[in-house]
Formats: sequence, C-alpha cells, structure tokens
Amino acid sequence: MTQVGRVKLEIEPVEDGNEDTTCTYILNDEDHTLGNALRYIIMKNPEVELCGYAIPHPADNRMNLRIQTLGTSPDDVLRKGLEDLNAVCEHVLGTFESAVAEFEKGGA
Repeated sequence: MTQVGRVKLEIEPVEDGNEDTTCTYILNDEDHTLGNALRYIIMKNPEVELCGYAIPHPADNRMNLRIQTLGTSPDDVLRKGLEDLNAVCEHVLGTFESAVAEFEKGGA
C-alpha cells in the first residue's frame, strides 16, 4: 500500500509518566519558520513551563515540538499557540496591506 501524503501532525507518546502536562508533537513538512515563531508565542503563555523545538536532521523534513505545562493540557496550549500566531500574522498582513494602499494613493 502506498501512502499518498504524510500525516501533518503526529503525537509522540511520553514515557516519563507526565502525559497530562508534557507532549512531543511531530509536525511533518515544517521547519524553523514555523518552529521559532510558534515556540515564541507558546512561551508567552503563563501556563507553559517549557516549549522547544528541534529539526532532527536537515534532510528530514519534520519538526519536533515539545510542550511542558504547569497543569494545562499541552493540546490546549498548542491549539491556543496556533490561534495566537494566526492572529499575529493576520494583524501584520492587515497592517502591511493598509500601508501599501496608503502608499498607492500617494499619501505616505
């Protein structure tokens, strides 16, 4: 059986007994572009004790993202981090488009 596309997100089981507060996510077809921005946003959450990412090998097109919380579900933290990052990107895009429109009207 051939696989048409890889699964975008995988969850690696935690073996240290902290599965309620710690999780490692494997994001396929992602790199430092998403990893660094997402790590930054997630670390701003006061419920997060640790968040880090690694690219296992340059030829391996995946990113490992580890989240350790103070009690909140890591899944909820990841979801909120993605939503917050999306909101930041939407704001930056809106600001950029407004500036371009203003420039094109001739009023820099």
